[in-house]
Amino acid sequence: MKKAYVFPGQGSQFTGMGQELYVRDPEVRDLFDAADSILGFGLREVMFTGTAEDLKATRVTQPALFLHSVAAARHYRIEPDMVAGHSLGEFSALVAAGALSFEEGLRLVAARAQAMQRCCEAVPGAMAAVLNADAALIEEVCRETPGTVIPANYNSDGQIVISGEKEAVEAACAELKARGVRRALLLPVGGAFHSPLMEPARQELAEAIEKAEFRTPSCPIYQNVDALPHTGPDEVRRNLLMQLTSPVRWTQTVRNMVADGAVSFTEVGAGTVLQGLVRKIVPGMEDISGLS
Repeated sequence: MKKAYVFPGQGSQFTGMGQELYVRDPEVRDLFDAADSILGFGLREVMFTGTAEDLKATRVTQPALFLHSVAAARHYRIEPDMVAGHSLGEFSALVAAGALSFEEGLRLVAARAQAMQRCCEAVPGAMAAVLNADAALIEEVCRETPGTVIPANYNSDGQIVISGEKEAVEAACAELKARGVRRALLLPVGGAFHSPLMEPARQELAEAIEKAEFRTPSCPIYQNVDALPHTGPDEVRRNLLMQLTSPVRWTQTVRNMVADGAVSFTEVGAGTVLQGLVRKIVPGMEDISGLS
């Protein structure tokens, strides 16, 4: 009877995120104040009053989602038996499980956001959502398409995101449609996240991750790169860095958590994206909720 807690990534942000927690909880206010100090700009103000466009900036989005998730985890005093995070959410999961301090996690998230933003500007790429298509077919088309394009997010059986060079992504979408896939849609993102095109960002982040202090988490963290549970600080560190250029294996992660005894899933932080994905991946799971 294990409780799984999961933490969202980019795309879940919204104006006003975390504001209710901030008003209700002095400990949460301390976290927000510390974040503004560490980052050197008013993240709280952007989270509470910024426009959707303001929140889309990578240097804002990633710290904002991280801060909201950690604040919710602290406020509700969660005691997870296992955790996982979708992409950026993996950092929130590590803090919730005690593998990273809040301050260390925020610095890494800020460094990651900046590295990814610079990489997107230097190495333009694209991503596309492929809906209701077999994973094996998508993998085959990506392998056969000239250039760099790979499955980047295995979000659910009916939703896989591909990522890579713009021409290669467009060619893969065209080929998938030619093979009967009805929906393959380019996404409004500025880079090829979770693909080999993120290698410059991975190299830039490597030094910061190597310097960071990782501790043994209080529970297993199921990491994106292999969807398996990890507790060793060195392997957690290695997998966290590999995540930038590797697929997010979310479907496999959720199934492995269920196989290992998860009877409930709670999304911690902004939005309900992960709750929806869990419902698709595990149709019989009834205890799915959110804390925000």
